Amino acid sequence: MTFGPATILHVDMDAFYASVELRRHPELRGQPVIVGGEGQRGVVAAASYEARVYGVHSAMPSTQARRLCPDAVFLPGDHAHYAEVSSRVMGIFRRFTPLVEPLSLDEAFLDVAGARRLHGEPEQIAHMIRRSVHDEDQLTCSVGVAPNKYLAKLATEDAKPRPSTGGPVYGTGVRVVAPDEVQRFLDPLPVRAIWGVGPATAARLDRLGVATVADLAQLPVEALVSAVGGAHGRHLHELARGIDDRVVTPNQEAKSVSHEETFAVDIFGHERLSAEIVRMADAVAARLRLAARRGRTVGIKVRFGDFTTITRSVTLDAPSDSGSLIAREAKALLERIDPTPGVRLLGVAVTGITKGVVGQQLSFDDLGSPASSDTADNSLEWREAETAIDAIRDRFGDRSIGLASSLRQGRLAPKRAGEQQWGPNEADPPPDVD
Repeated sequence: MTFGPATILHVDMDAFYASVELRRHPELRGQPVIVGGEGQRGVVAAASYEARVYGVHSAMPSTQARRLCPDAVFLPGDHAHYAEVSSRVMGIFRRFTPLVEPLSLDEAFLDVAGARRLHGEPEQIAHMIRRSVHDEDQLTCSVGVAPNKYLAKLATEDAKPRPSTGGPVYGTGVRVVAPDEVQRFLDPLPVRAIWGVGPATAARLDRLGVATVADLAQLPVEALVSAVGGAHGRHLHELARGIDDRVVTPNQEAKSVSHEETFAVDIFGHERLSAEIVRMADAVAARLRLAARRGRTVGIKVRFGDFTTITRSVTLDAPSDSGSLIAREAKALLERIDPTPGVRLLGVAVTGITKGVVGQQLSFDDLGSPASSDTADNSLEWREAETAIDAIRDRFGDRSIGLASSLRQGRLAPKRAGEQQWGPNEADPPPDVD
């Protein structure tokens, strides 16, 4: 395989949430800091390198993190502030190239092929980006430079700081994978480093004696297809050789809008869960309308106390941004799930996002009440009502107006983007339970 020049950058902020908090709380530098929910249902969003020494990592239950690192300082997190900082950092990236594809608040792909005449070679650009981020925002980032996205992301992992008891150990922060060293770079990596190799795939590959990328590269494609399936097997066969033809796509549209929440105590009945569904659907719909977007598929996620997780979805007749319709469909999905084991986490998502004004068929069902026979008129009425609600909240705040079903549960305000990201804290009041 012949590769083109190494002009793709993957930039990843180092311990982003924790680093932003340490910038605001310099007195905590050198201490193990964990960002996330501190309560019994909390989840770790980020951990400083001092905390990572103890085995703490993102998505870990906060109770487990506390056991591993009893002296850790927990901070609740501030998603809105992280988004603000992220916007500034992405702006720095765009000074070097317009071809910036954000993956999340703290990482992005850049194509700098067209920037070499102005800014120098890709490795130079990588170092300039790191200096700019540090000088302007007092944050650090790591950069992988390679011929394609897949290799650049793997290179970033090699460039990352290493945790130690004395704090992070920084290297150059930049790792370049040249076209002629692709296979030498890939071969020693564990097979789990490859995109798409999760526990199940790794177990199947292990039975074939595959432990490293080199082992995978030597495996006949027919054996891979037989072990993991046709499309997946062929894809892994290509990745083992460093092949990835995806291009950097700037201003990529969001593929979904969602909201999920971990409850302070398990919820066991449909009534309470339905009220939460209404508030989540209201928030998701408001975010869709704000972005002038609609979605075709409504889904829910239910996680029980034993961490068993169920997802369900339904495709609408036409894309919608109606909180009423999203809530109705989500509640219908919920009705087919037995909550008696106790629900730990609940989420609502809308996917199949489209932009522009498209026709849709709605029923004005007052979020669950019987639909009117005059569907078209009521569709217009409900849209006008939701538009009015958006305007009132924009002027007077989120708690100024709410839906009747939420009010009956004593919770007027909708769930907003960034709210309760990582589980409730101990101070958070538990919800009413059935």
